[in-house]
Amino acid sequence: MNSNLIGTLLDSQRVACRVHVNSKKGALDLLSERLAADIETLSQEQVFESLNGRERLGSTGFGKGVALPHGRVANLDRPVGVFLVLDEAIDYDAIDGQPVDLLFALVVPEAATEEHLQIFAALSGLFSDEHVCQRLRACETGNDAELLSLLTGDTASAA
Repeated sequence: MNSNLIGTLLDSQRVACRVHVNSKKGALDLLSERLAADIETLSQEQVFESLNGRERLGSTGFGKGVALPHGRVANLDRPVGVFLVLDEAIDYDAIDGQPVDLLFALVVPEAATEEHLQIFAALSGLFSDEHVCQRLRACETGNDAELLSLLTGDTASAA
């Protein structure tokens, strides 16, 4: 897993623990809001349409409580991610039928190809590790720095 690659997508404002949403649409709304929050060239609506459009092709519910919503957007110069741990799992139409409580959303520039695939491979590897997922689920509200450290593999600051 290339955790440095994941680290380029996130900062402490782009991770949150014990977030409440009621539905898949609510999750996509919140993820879109957070993805567009500090990027002047993006709107929440543009990001939502990209994520939702991808969901219409098939659920990005990865399985084992994890979803990786993603999309391509114009006017973006670099990939950006947001990670949420939900306070309660939601129905997400995941491939295994299980509810989702770990969501990592990713938007990439419209022309992104190889980099998008590398990021997706790193995320798939990260969330395939049950130990990592258990530690993420054990996060405490307000401890976003620890959550970020777990995601990026920076165990020195997670201690």
